Amino acid sequence: MPTVLILGAGSDMAVAIARQFAADKYDIQLAARNAAHLHAQQQDLHIRYGVTATAYTFDALDFDSHTEFYDTLPIKPDITICVFGYLGQQEQAQVNWQEASRILHTNYTGAVSILNIVANDYANRRAGMIIGISSVAGERGRQSNYLYGSAKAGFTAYLSGLRNRLFHHNVHVMSVQPGFVYTRMTEDLKLPPLLTAQPEDVAKAVSSAARSRKNILYVKWFWRYIMLIIKSIPEFIFKKLKL
Repeated sequence: MPTVLILGAGSDMAVAIARQFAADKYDIQLAARNAAHLHAQQQDLHIRYGVTATAYTFDALDFDSHTEFYDTLPIKPDITICVFGYLGQQEQAQVNWQEASRILHTNYTGAVSILNIVANDYANRRAGMIIGISSVAGERGRQSNYLYGSAKAGFTAYLSGLRNRLFHHNVHVMSVQPGFVYTRMTEDLKLPPLLTAQPEDVAKAVSSAARSRKNILYVKWFWRYIMLIIKSIPEFIFKKLKL
């Protein structure tokens, strides 16, 4: 049975993705800071879908542990999905480097650290797929979340370059732009209902796009055009807007 590794397995989006891939008959490797908290999820996946679900401790910010984490996985995954992220508090991060650092390193450096390791393994094996959950926030900096957005912009660019590199090694890389999603991370935000997806919407879209080996996935198709409009606004106008 093929295996999928989910990095950041405790989030609402990750739980939905794990269930979707388990329904697609993948064994599931769950990785998060506290593996003990994943026990109920393991049991649910096994009982509900009849797959093998295992849990591992993984800290995106403990860069030095990433090689050992991946090397000690008893089975190397066929698909690796990087779901973890941290929205953070923009205003706090503007005056507090610890908050800014957590936003930047969680959303960019931590992802690059572990995916470099996965990418090298896949390149050597000439097989595998990497899926990175990025954000439309990375397509243009806005005053309300430009630290988060800048990290996601870097991650999107990283995935693009990785896709270019690994194509020549028979490895596929997919970038996912979910747009607004109802999760614990966004529960304090007032999100427009018509533009906002549920975690299950993301999971189904990712599963379908993985099968068709899409390069870039906008979970709700209209986000591609919304961002095209936003990116086309001249800078002398855009800088005056409150977004």
